[in-house]
Amino acid sequence: MMARSGIVALALAGLALGGLGAWAGVSRLTTQKVAYVAGPAPSRPVRTGPPAPAEFQDELERLAHAYGDPMGIAVTDLSAGWTAAVAGEDRFPQQSVSKLWVALAVLQAVDEGRLSLDRTVTMGPQDRSVFYQPLTRRIRGERGTLDITIADLLRHALIESDNAANDRLIREVGGPGAVTRTILAKRLTGLSLGGTERDVQTRTAGLTWKPEYGATWLFKQARAQLPDAVRDQALAGYLADPPDGATPIGIVTALRALSDGKLLSKASTDFMLELMGEARTGAMRLRGGLAPGWALAHKTGTGPDWRGASVGINDVGLLTAPDGHVYAVAVLIRQTTRPASARHALMRNVTRAVAAQWQTGGFSAQTQTAN
Repeated sequence: MMARSGIVALALAGLALGGLGAWAGVSRLTTQKVAYVAGPAPSRPVRTGPPAPAEFQDELERLAHAYGDPMGIAVTDLSAGWTAAVAGEDRFPQQSVSKLWVALAVLQAVDEGRLSLDRTVTMGPQDRSVFYQPLTRRIRGERGTLDITIADLLRHALIESDNAANDRLIREVGGPGAVTRTILAKRLTGLSLGGTERDVQTRTAGLTWKPEYGATWLFKQARAQLPDAVRDQALAGYLADPPDGATPIGIVTALRALSDGKLLSKASTDFMLELMGEARTGAMRLRGGLAPGWALAHKTGTGPDWRGASVGINDVGLLTAPDGHVYAVAVLIRQTTRPASARHALMRNVTRAVAAQWQTGGFSAQTQTAN
């Protein structure tokens, strides 16, 4: 396993060794430099509200320091209004966390009457994406089709993190630019989309999307044929300025606004939170630290592995205590060489730290107010 500090250095070294010959060898696989759909300009949310409890802030910093690899954490107490954070205003790759903002744009279109949850769309081979897309198994052959409602596409995107469902939703709402416009219209800062899953993932690998990559094995085969220097350069570019980047504080601010009903109608808010509550991914991440009586509505993100490291290992959501006290939580790991067990332990410990804070802070404060 390579040293953590050497990953970006390897990318640059690979370019120096590969040079133009590396690019020439891959010319038949990729035809343009890495480029993504522009998202909102990076900006910092205005920090308001009381300071976070010092002991809780210290605990988050301790957890981040002990983990070692670059990461960000943010936790907001929705009732008290404070936010504790570590690297809270740094941008991290979201990976599938960005599906939340696609869903937000779709449900905004539903609220405005531009889309309907019961509208049926027809998916075909052209709707295949990359990596995890179980929905496309129901599209048989090159002439097969699948009829599915917008509501069911949202279910597949948020509950299963299906990439094909997410990409079709982006298409139905008007493209990546429409999602970006919704983010800006909602005055949400520190969030971006970057494009469809198939475009972002292929470019992060050093390729340009081709329809045949919808057969994931063909995408992986093309990726395997790339010189290491090309993959190094593409990943280094992605990590330096992730097109799907977001700040931990930007995410918890958006989750708080969603929970408070400030982003969507009540019906759309309830539907989105219901789907997030049914998410099947990341059972060992934030959800793994839940104590009895607690609930989590969340979305995970998981990026590619390369040179012994994983990119974009994330979990964000709304933690609800037994008394109804709600916390917005975001844990984003930029790039890590730590094993899955360590990543899971970190996220579980963040959940447990929130529960401990509720016991000593939120619960006691509510009890005193009630008395």
